[in-house]
Amino acid sequence: MASTSSSTVPSHPVVFTTKTPYVLPSQKFMIPLDWKRYQLSQLINKALDLPKPVPFDFIVHGEILRTTLWEWRAEKGVGEEDTLEIEYFESVMPPQRMSDIPHEDWVSSVSCRIPQHFVTASYDGHLRLFDYSQNPVIDTFVHQAPITSVCVVPSPSSDAESRILASSSHDFTACLTHIYMSLEGPSASTVASLHLHTSPLSCVSSDTSGSHLLTSSWDGLIGVWDTSIPDEHQVTLERGDDRKKRRKTAPVNIKRKAPIAVLKSHTARVSKALFATGLHAKGKAYSCGFDSTVRTWDVESGVCVNTVNVPERPMLDLAQTPDGNVLLAASTDRTVSIFDLRISNSSLSSSTGFMMHPATPSCIATSEGGKQQVVTGAYDGVARLWDLRSTKGAVTNFRVWDGMKVLGVDWAGDVVSIGGEGGVEVWRITGGS
Repeated sequence: MASTSSSTVPSHPVVFTTKTPYVLPSQKFMIPLDWKRYQLSQLINKALDLPKPVPFDFIVHGEILRTTLWEWRAEKGVGEEDTLEIEYFESVMPPQRMSDIPHEDWVSSVSCRIPQHFVTASYDGHLRLFDYSQNPVIDTFVHQAPITSVCVVPSPSSDAESRILASSSHDFTACLTHIYMSLEGPSASTVASLHLHTSPLSCVSSDTSGSHLLTSSWDGLIGVWDTSIPDEHQVTLERGDDRKKRRKTAPVNIKRKAPIAVLKSHTARVSKALFATGLHAKGKAYSCGFDSTVRTWDVESGVCVNTVNVPERPMLDLAQTPDGNVLLAASTDRTVSIFDLRISNSSLSSSTGFMMHPATPSCIATSEGGKQQVVTGAYDGVARLWDLRSTKGAVTNFRVWDGMKVLGVDWAGDVVSIGGEGGVEVWRITGGS
């Protein structure tokens, strides 16, 4: 047993574990009870003889250690002889503000999924593409009303110069827009419009293959679509529909698509629908809405196979971790509910935890690469970084705007893009595991 205690301070037996590459040999340490995170991190670095210091954070019984071990032990009532198992992971460095990209209107949605670029969707009906130097690359008018979301449709092609963007809008449609980033000059053209809904759309999302989309709407419906571009219109316009009359002014090469399926079960507006990820993802989707429910769907049969009711908590956003283990739902009661899908073989059950916010959380972005962190944006203009292993409080907060709401967030690599009433800001987050 390795001892690090002095003669004046009591110590406690500790075993360290980690999922990082920085693995300690299996042994028990006697840790002084007046130690905090900093001293523990120094111990790990010294024991591993790391050439360059690596800061670590520590989780004890599901909570990030923010006090001395003495204070933690007194609060939890842990006995003196009980060996503590403490997990350590690389600390997340304080987020750094990299740049801002002003917009004349609110930005409802952002995407970092095109390397070295940002896509923004605005209430003025425009989709815009910027490079990392904040230079505008593409600015295209797509919708007749505010755009509510945008996603980059994954492509099996290795062609980095051509991408498809899917967008949803208050004009009752979603659109597919083809963007080209060739050396001859960038360009964009809307190639298809998706027609089903009779109320504003709240969101559009793609599966990981890029072959299918889901649209969600205030009309309580979820549309299932393929991403192929038809040779002919699949939907005819009715002369008596004023909204559709406005769409007649669109170029004839924008093909009108019909859904391949419609998912019906929600009793109020649907805030978001997304395809499942992870081991049990095939043919499955999740959705949330203002009827205070989170639902699981068998997309192929079009059947809602499970419903979780969370009374008086209208849902605003939904996200799933890339490994498929956790589903997160933001609601108007200022919480983000956590659903651990490992508990019941990827079936939804009651929430297993909450992330409490001082203002309504509006959007969620999960981290790539198996990391345990998520970012939430809220109506108080603050983005918050959380660790799913310890959700009693945020790891760190970073104020984006004063008096303006955060409406959308995306996270790719170490870049976090945030959209809202103040335009777009870009932050960098490094570390974590």
